Amino acid sequence: MSAALQAKAARVQQTLDALYPSTPVPLDHSDPFTLLVAVLLSAQTTDKKVNEVTPALFAAAPGPSEMVALGEAAILAYIQAIGLAPTKAKHIARLSALLLERHGGQVPDDEAALEALPGVGHKTASVVLSQAFGRPAFPVDTHIHRLAWRWGLSEARTVVQTEADLKALFPAARWNDLHLQIIFFGREHCPAQRHDWAACPICAWAGLPEREVEERASGVHPTRAPRVKVRKTP
Repeated sequence: MSAALQAKAARVQQTLDALYPSTPVPLDHSDPFTLLVAVLLSAQTTDKKVNEVTPALFAAAPGPSEMVALGEAAILAYIQAIGLAPTKAKHIARLSALLLERHGGQVPDDEAALEALPGVGHKTASVVLSQAFGRPAFPVDTHIHRLAWRWGLSEARTVVQTEADLKALFPAARWNDLHLQIIFFGREHCPAQRHDWAACPICAWAGLPEREVEERASGVHPTRAPRVKVRKTP
C-alpha cells in the first residue's frame, strides 16, 4: 500500500468526520431482531420506505415468536408497499422460525450463523454485526462501492474486493462509523447520476479523472457506476 494512498484515505476520513460527526443508524429499530428484519427489507428499497412500513409490522410482531404467529401472509400485508415484498415476507417468516429453533429466539452475534438465515447475505450480516452488536464490520452497499472506485481507494469491480480494500486502508475501530458516513455522503454529495465531480467535497480532489471519463462513457447515464456483482442469498 503506497504512502500516497494511505494519505488519501486519511484525508477522506477527516473530510467525512467533519461532515458527519455523528452517524445515526438510518433504519428505525429497537433491538437486533427488528434491525435484522429492517435491513432485510431494505434490499432494493429505500430506507425511508422501510421506515414507513416497519412501525406497524413491529407493533404487531416485535420478536420472532410473534412474527411466526403472524405468518407469511400477514407479514406480506404489512410490507406489500416495498420491493420484492412476497420474497421478503417468506424470508422473514422462515428466519423467525429458525431463530426460535436454532438460537433460542435471539439474533446470533456470529457472521456464519447470520448468513445461514434465509434472505441474509454477507452485507446484511455485516450491518447487523456492526450496528446491533458493535462488531467491527465494513458492509459495502452500492454507494460505498461506487465512491471507493471514484476515489481510487479500490478497483471496486466486486463488492468483495471493495470491502477488503477498505478494511486494509482504514483502522478497524472506524469501520462502523465510516460505513455510515460514506452512505450519507453518497446520498447527499456523490450521487450515481448527473454527478458534478468538480463540486463534490471529495471527488474534487480525490476523484480519478480516468474514472470520471469511464463513467461518462459507460452506459445509459453519463455517470453510471461500474457493475456491482452481488452474491445471491439463500
